[in-house]
Amino acid sequence: MTDPSPQSYPALAEGRWLWRRLYVFLVSLGLWSLLASSARRSDCSQLPALADGLMGLLALVLVLYLVAPTAQQLLELLANVKLRLGSGGRP
Repeated sequence: MTDPSPQSYPALAEGRWLWRRLYVFLVSLGLWSLLASSARRSDCSQLPALADGLMGLLALVLVLYLVAPTAQQLLELLANVKLRLGSGGRP
């Protein structure tokens, strides 16, 4: 019997970035449409605060898209930490 190596398992879907891209693009489109509809309905005095809040939320989503690690990278990091802690420190 052969022992399955970690390379033989298929990569997680998130690692291919398709679902991550779709999520970010859809959320971004939703936030921009929310900004546009809110701007039409709000008083002129409330627009700067409304726009700042929604654009800050959009910036957060985009930063998370660009910087945040994928689930696959997090699993690899946790496995590496387990190995180091199990061996008593750095290998």
